[in-house]
Amino acid sequence: MKKKYWWIIFIYIAMQFSGFLGIPLLNELGVPEKQLFGMWGTISFIAALVIILYMLIPEMRSRHRDSERVSKGSAVLWSIIGIFMAYAAQIIASLIEMNVFGIQPGSENTEMLVEIVKDVKYFMIVTAIVGPILEEIIFRKIIFGSLHKRFNFFVSALISSLIFAAVHADFTHLLIYTAMGFTFAYLYVRTKRLLVPIAAHVAMNTLVLIVQIFLADKIKEMEKQLETAQLIIGGLL
Repeated sequence: MKKKYWWIIFIYIAMQFSGFLGIPLLNELGVPEKQLFGMWGTISFIAALVIILYMLIPEMRSRHRDSERVSKGSAVLWSIIGIFMAYAAQIIASLIEMNVFGIQPGSENTEMLVEIVKDVKYFMIVTAIVGPILEEIIFRKIIFGSLHKRFNFFVSALISSLIFAAVHADFTHLLIYTAMGFTFAYLYVRTKRLLVPIAAHVAMNTLVLIVQIFLADKIKEMEKQLETAQLIIGGLL
């Protein structure tokens, strides 16, 4: 692995733990307690992304001369296909978790992020856009990409996906993270364009936020109405 990549990974890890210093600092500055994590998360994630993108500028310029990359039109098409592939992979993995392992749907990590967004609306930028971009750079471009130079696709995708799950600290849904990791890795290998898995990842996170934040109450109300209708029909029968 390139020395620069190790530095990028170090920056990413430092960002993850920067809250131990940043959150107490914001607290001392009088930031409301409910906004501490969201505000510092936004600052640290955006700062890390700017630094990492700056470090990758030479590579981004050289990639334009890569003849193996698919065309821009194909990249757009694969981005759309990738969104459906990612959702399909998540649904299949979720069904396996429920029916084979008895794991109930719902992620504590996702619930925590949704609660933060409710308190700090602009944190949505991090969870929907900045976070997925950073994760695709770290887990697909750097970790998977470096492993794929030495190992086959399956081994490289598996290792990078397991690390991906570990960072999210959500081992209960390890299968879902692994399925997502394989999907994004395939999109990256197939197109040689990191923007393709980034687009699929951003779309997934954005939809989850929209459903959890803006449509959650409506969905609960529809569920109640459905349950009421079932009870009425059951009583009539």
